[in-house]
Amino acid sequence: MLLTRKIDLHIHTTVSDGTDTPAEIVRRVKEEGIKIFSVTDHDAVEGCAIINNLLEEGDPAFIYGVEFSCEDQEGKYQILGYGFDPDSPYMSELISRARAFCTSNLQNTLEFLKREYGFDFSSADRDLLFTLNNPGKKHLAGLMVRYGYASTKNDALINYIKKCKTKDTFIRPEEAIRAILKSNGIPVLSHPFFGNGEEFLQLREVERRIKRLTKMGLKGVEVFYSGFTETMKKDLMDLADKYRLYVTAGSDYHGSNKLDRLGDTDLGSYPEYPKRLQKFLKKTRIYNNNMEKKRFSLFRKRAPLPERRLS
Repeated sequence: MLLTRKIDLHIHTTVSDGTDTPAEIVRRVKEEGIKIFSVTDHDAVEGCAIINNLLEEGDPAFIYGVEFSCEDQEGKYQILGYGFDPDSPYMSELISRARAFCTSNLQNTLEFLKREYGFDFSSADRDLLFTLNNPGKKHLAGLMVRYGYASTKNDALINYIKKCKTKDTFIRPEEAIRAILKSNGIPVLSHPFFGNGEEFLQLREVERRIKRLTKMGLKGVEVFYSGFTETMKKDLMDLADKYRLYVTAGSDYHGSNKLDRLGDTDLGSYPEYPKRLQKFLKKTRIYNNNMEKKRFSLFRKRAPLPERRLS
């Protein structure tokens, strides 16, 4: 029998760079039959708070999530955080710093576009960009399309925005990992073979990164991910075993901003959740107040877990 308890732990909303609102995500998750989900907006947890308040008796189980873009001398990474205390001062401080870097990076790109191509925007539209929780390249690309500076968002990104060579500023991976751990969360390496989301790394480099990040406190890897081949998933499962890491599964859904479909983790061919994914789900906090009894039924022949709620 194939797995019917769908899961998606990597979803973005309009709070960052997705096109579905938190309320629309809740509706779509139900329509897709997803039983456990997490929203992982970039540098933001507001969407998680909205979703948690929308959930009712019988709704899918929900895990708070977030995603941080990181960089150090070894490369670029995206670090997911799960099940953390959303009121943690460590998380608040990290999000504030990440947003400050994001705002600075956007300002540099706007100046580049005006200097190199003469692209300019109204004060109102510029101000609106900077009021967003996570103003980024996709938002700017959409604005360029609206002004007629590019035919599509992809055109704007590839032919203009990504030609800006000004060095962007990011938080370091150890900073993200440390803040997530101090907030009682679980830090997970996002789409390891794809690096910052726009790369393709060889297995040797993936393992080198995982080894380094594990020493910093990394606790998991995203193994089941839209776009990963069976070989990639097997290699990552082997690395998770080798370094004793949790395993997660996510689509990286962004609505119409990306082609990935909600719930597309390719876990449907498995008769049950892999053990390291089960261990992750047992360890992390599931926030819907009505979910404790339901979460136990997600696992076959498993004894109930102690109740874990936010205070």
